[in-house]
Amino acid sequence: MNSLQIALRVLRVDRRTRTSAILTAIGVAVATGLVLLLATLPFATQNREQRALWQGEHFYSRGSDVPAKLLFSSSKDYFDGQQIIRVDVALAPGVTAAGVQLPPGVPQLPGPGETVVSPALGRLLQGHPADQLGDRFGKPVGAIGEDGLRFPEQLVALTGHTADAMPESANQVPGFPAGKASPDPLLMLLSWVGIIVLLVPSLVLVASSARLTAARRERRLAAIRLAGATPGQVTNMVAAETTLSAGIGALLGLLISPALHGLASFVPWAGGTWLASDFALPVGLTVFIVLAIPVLVVLAGVLGLRRVLKNPLFATGGHTKKPLRWWRLLALPAAGLFFLVAVTTAKDSGGITLVMAGLFLLVGSAAIVGPWVTSAVGGTFVRIWRRPSALLAGRRLRDDPKGAYRASAGIVLAVFAGSMALTLLPTFESMAGGGRSFVDSVLYVDTDNQHAGKIVEQANGSLRKYGQSEQAVAVGEVYLVEGEGNNRTGHRALVMTCADAVKLTRFDLTAENCTGGPAVFGDSALDLARYKLTDNWEGPAVAVKSGTRAEAIHLPDADLSSTSIIDPAALPDGFTPKYVTVVAPTTDANREIVRTALAGPAAGEEIGSRDQYLFNQQTELGDLRRVTVIGLIAAGVLAGCSAAVATAGSVMDRRRTFGALMAAGTPVRVLARALRMEAALPALVATIGAGIVGVLVGVGLYSMVDERGIVLSPWLLAPVVLGVGVALLGASVCTPALKRVQAEPLADE
Repeated sequence: MNSLQIALRVLRVDRRTRTSAILTAIGVAVATGLVLLLATLPFATQNREQRALWQGEHFYSRGSDVPAKLLFSSSKDYFDGQQIIRVDVALAPGVTAAGVQLPPGVPQLPGPGETVVSPALGRLLQGHPADQLGDRFGKPVGAIGEDGLRFPEQLVALTGHTADAMPESANQVPGFPAGKASPDPLLMLLSWVGIIVLLVPSLVLVASSARLTAARRERRLAAIRLAGATPGQVTNMVAAETTLSAGIGALLGLLISPALHGLASFVPWAGGTWLASDFALPVGLTVFIVLAIPVLVVLAGVLGLRRVLKNPLFATGGHTKKPLRWWRLLALPAAGLFFLVAVTTAKDSGGITLVMAGLFLLVGSAAIVGPWVTSAVGGTFVRIWRRPSALLAGRRLRDDPKGAYRASAGIVLAVFAGSMALTLLPTFESMAGGGRSFVDSVLYVDTDNQHAGKIVEQANGSLRKYGQSEQAVAVGEVYLVEGEGNNRTGHRALVMTCADAVKLTRFDLTAENCTGGPAVFGDSALDLARYKLTDNWEGPAVAVKSGTRAEAIHLPDADLSSTSIIDPAALPDGFTPKYVTVVAPTTDANREIVRTALAGPAAGEEIGSRDQYLFNQQTELGDLRRVTVIGLIAAGVLAGCSAAVATAGSVMDRRRTFGALMAAGTPVRVLARALRMEAALPALVATIGAGIVGVLVGVGLYSMVDERGIVLSPWLLAPVVLGVGVALLGASVCTPALKRVQAEPLADE
């Protein structure tokens, strides 16, 4: 009879072994499915960016020997809080539409006054008046297919123009942007963190499931070994038994991965959901993952046979376990030092491989330090408490700290992940903000002094046609500087009347400030004898008109301190700002109408506002919150399951001991209390440590993004509290397990 046949026979006749094998297979399936999902995320972002490459959001024109066929401009438009990608094109002189290769999903090249839109944008055009949206783009003549969209809900407009109507910033290109897209770096980082943080709890669940029958299997293998089986034969038996359950689990994980991908496609990222085809993992990587996880499980099972192979009498008769050494505590600072070095050198090396390796070492060090902490907690129980349940719990923690820690291992990692995430999120949220000097309701278009007059005239004409009383104004941009060359210092100034500044800016100017003639307003009263005007930082500077006053005003926001307001009457004769911003006030009722009025004369130049400046920030924060919640729920569920299975396995391992105690008259409630103390108190100590380490790791990861201080939130205590709660919840299975032991004859063991 070969090893596989023996494994199958054991599974048929031993119900507990069969239960352990089923739970092990489920754990391997969960681990395989999660890793397959997380590993495919970078490829998914690359696939969606590849489809949207033609939209030119990240396109920068470079010199080319190929003749230009298109004038191309890409910008962002907004409607009702939604972002629209606007692509404006025009044929170069002498080029026909047939000579331009269209990107996938684009049915035709629109002519002047025509537009091709995505289906989602087409529905918006049909559902809203033209003065709110439709007049910005022209007549719709086609629909963009899924092959040309980043995500199904994306709002995209490809608008045609004549060459002379294109914006000044348009690029002359030989065709639509093409090449090879790059994956989203943020989601790539999160996927690696997820693999490290979620894979380990999954493997802990597998290990806990395998331990359900550890004592019985160890005695069975020891008996076979004493009966004459060679170490190789015993190893083959365990490898066959573990391979059977782990292999089935890996295949099951591969089978459920399409369902996980389907669920993941409904989770928004960067403004939209996904296509099912986005989650395509290379075949080689898929095969590697499906084979690697079972191999790790089998290897762990085989390595656990050392005692049975060397000293089978110890497994059958019991033995005294060696105490854990203090040097285990060095694993955590050693891993922390490696992580610190990796973080501090990441910017210079330009990669995160060492950072992820350091994170993995920190997670792995918990398996080394955790049992020692558990043993220390057990020693404290034995020395201090005298209640029967506390003494039983302390002796268990002291005698088998590795087995006792197993119930807390997944919880510790979940708390670590939660503390790390709740350190980073409030800090990222505190970074949100900023924007231009205008009030939130203002819309603006950046241009130059050659085009500003035309934009203002046409926009105001459209506003009158739409029945709006608002009017666009041109706001120049100059610099108030002192010194020359490299020693020049100063700041930006907006050229606008005081009355317009009261209505359009965030400077808290009032009508009282507007009396007394031309002025320069800022956070301090400038010495205008020292400061001069220039339309660019390095150009020649001229003095303001005599009689101009400098007035200090209260600034409500710190980001306004580097900007001043200067009245046009203070400019010297003949001085014209080179750069101009066309500004138009809006209300909640007419904001989209005003935007439409600006869109026509702007001809593809981006129309901005403060709330749109914050759009990407809020989108990224929403993505991070969503991913954090999903990740922590998954980690918590895995940790709770592993704690429950480990507690049940602890009871099964000690059936003889518990049976003898019950036969001697020990109440089940005392034993149940002891088991709950075994789970809760080490979990409390370990989770506090994991929470502290998680905060420190969060600080380290944040330092790679920004050097400003971290923001600590009271919510940092939540993972520790929830971790202890999950440990108690998992330990609640001890009472049913003990009652099962009580119901079965002790002679069965």
